[in-house]
Amino acid sequence: MLDLHRLRLLRELKHRGTLAAVAAALSYSPSSVSQQLSVLETEVGVPLLEPVGRRVRLTEQAEILVAHTEVVLERLERAEADIAASLTAVTGTLRIAAFQTAMLALIPPALTLLREEHPGLRVHVTQTEPETALPALLARDVDLVVDEEYPGDARTRPAAEVESAELCGDEVRLALPPDSAVRASEPSVALRALSGHPWVMEPAGTASRRWATTVCRQAGFEPDVRFESPDLLVQLRLVEEGHAAALLPGLLWGGRALSVPLLPLPDGGHSRQLFTAVRPGSGGHPAVRACRSALQHAAECARCLP
Repeated sequence: MLDLHRLRLLRELKHRGTLAAVAAALSYSPSSVSQQLSVLETEVGVPLLEPVGRRVRLTEQAEILVAHTEVVLERLERAEADIAASLTAVTGTLRIAAFQTAMLALIPPALTLLREEHPGLRVHVTQTEPETALPALLARDVDLVVDEEYPGDARTRPAAEVESAELCGDEVRLALPPDSAVRASEPSVALRALSGHPWVMEPAGTASRRWATTVCRQAGFEPDVRFESPDLLVQLRLVEEGHAAALLPGLLWGGRALSVPLLPLPDGGHSRQLFTAVRPGSGGHPAVRACRSALQHAAECARCLP
């Protein structure tokens, strides 16, 4: 019988990439992790790791083991969910990861509702960029992720590895400096009029940046990105002070009064989709169901539904 603890270490190595990262996450020493994986290799009878420079990678046989380990862990997730569902109260700890605008507009009212309806549930929330949220979920660092998808973005959800549920759509619009002369009624004309204007966008490589650049290119120009920040409140501040134009989602305001002129983007369909994701088997956990329900209520109150 293979040891589940050692199998989980192998799985952690697949998701975290290095022995040092596995050791740090699980409060072990790298040598202890290496020793346990060596024992697992002896149990299996085939090499599980092969050196690649200063790192190691999983062999084909190790990948097979990890795939079976995922199935076992999913069954354990379902067992935990079934036990929790048999209880009369929602208790325990739920760890959530969410990006900035969800933290601003959705998480606080959802926490209020959870506190009122499920006082025995302890909720931990971490602000996490979308590019790292799903890997953190798969690595079991968090239990539920609030994530986003931009139209046409090549980054896809790992459908076989997560259970996702749509939350809401959030329209992204053109944010203009208060003194901007661009007030064209035709969205495409307004966007092209900003071809020589400074822009603020998220850093290169992010889904938002790829999408925003594509929008500008489809309008016929390459945006002059002079400012980069993953913080949308910083982006908004630069627009408010007249330093840049930006493409900002409606959820950023969270029901507050607009502080800059907003114009729709041309051709429609410019909404990012928000969704929640959990590991397979945990979607039926009462804490997960309660959190998803609270987030849905918060989204409806924020009027970010399509």
